[in-house]
Amino acid sequence: MLEKFERYPLMFGPTPIEKLNRLSAYLGGNIELYAKREDCNSGLAFGGNKIRKLEYIIPDAIASQADTLVSIGGVQSNHTRQVAAVAAKLGMKCRLVQESWVPFPDAVYDRVGNILMSRVLGAEIEFVDEGFDIGIRESWERALEDVKAKGGKPYAIPAGASVHKYGGLGYVGFAEEVREQETRMGIRFDYIIVCTVTGSTHAGMLVGFAKDGRARNVIGIDASATPEQTRAQVLAIAQHTARLIGLGQEITADDVVLKEEYAYPAYGIPSEETNAAIRLCARMEGMMTDPVYEGKSMQGLIDLVRQGFFPEGSKVLYAHLGGVPAINAYSYIYRNG
Repeated sequence: MLEKFERYPLMFGPTPIEKLNRLSAYLGGNIELYAKREDCNSGLAFGGNKIRKLEYIIPDAIASQADTLVSIGGVQSNHTRQVAAVAAKLGMKCRLVQESWVPFPDAVYDRVGNILMSRVLGAEIEFVDEGFDIGIRESWERALEDVKAKGGKPYAIPAGASVHKYGGLGYVGFAEEVREQETRMGIRFDYIIVCTVTGSTHAGMLVGFAKDGRARNVIGIDASATPEQTRAQVLAIAQHTARLIGLGQEITADDVVLKEEYAYPAYGIPSEETNAAIRLCARMEGMMTDPVYEGKSMQGLIDLVRQGFFPEGSKVLYAHLGGVPAINAYSYIYRNG
């Protein structure tokens, strides 16, 4: 479905799928759990899901003759760290706006993890004291204008690489990749679990799996705590992406399946249940997840299994989108493990 779009290779190749045998058994053994390791997808500053998206965005940045990638996120944004790494790989400059999206008081919050790596990668960083919002931000637009005013040629990459004309393409490609792996493995996944915030990862998957009738089998776990806005953004990106690739079928609001009950108490703040899920996954499978995104989607996956959401015998694919470097900013929570 993506043959007509230029792709700049940034990943090692198809990401591995592993069976989570011990976690499956611990949760009763009636559901087969697997993980697709997007957290292992690239050597660019620990990789993650934004690398897959950027493969389809970067050709446009190069064609525009830009010299500076300009993006935005919270202080511990996985996305901005990945943009900084890609800019370094391409020999471009990078301007990052880091807003105060997470009211977390850890003394090292703005010194470790993602923000530390962005600094080491050479990005120019601007801190802005504004709260969380997945929409287009004035601070980001001002940064773009500032780069221009200083003689640079900026390329705009919105939060999460989501509200971008090519933002959904990478995860259409994810679905294509999964289908090829299913054929080799001789299985078919009944459900795909994905963390959802700015929306294009979920939207791209939804469109990609719509091809074989599995759009509503993509189960988004909301981590934004603004589910109405997130749901609307997923739908808008999915509809745009479907038209862009010529899917040939309509994407409707009913295709966006979003579980809202795991985002509490707020974006970027883990609950006791999120922390329990992080520890359980780590101790069962040696697979680390983070307090902002993957810990919450793992919490959702575990709870959905326990409540019988998935029919017995289901094969469930958990999309591990990365983000583990952020756990360093929450060190006090995990000081005793």
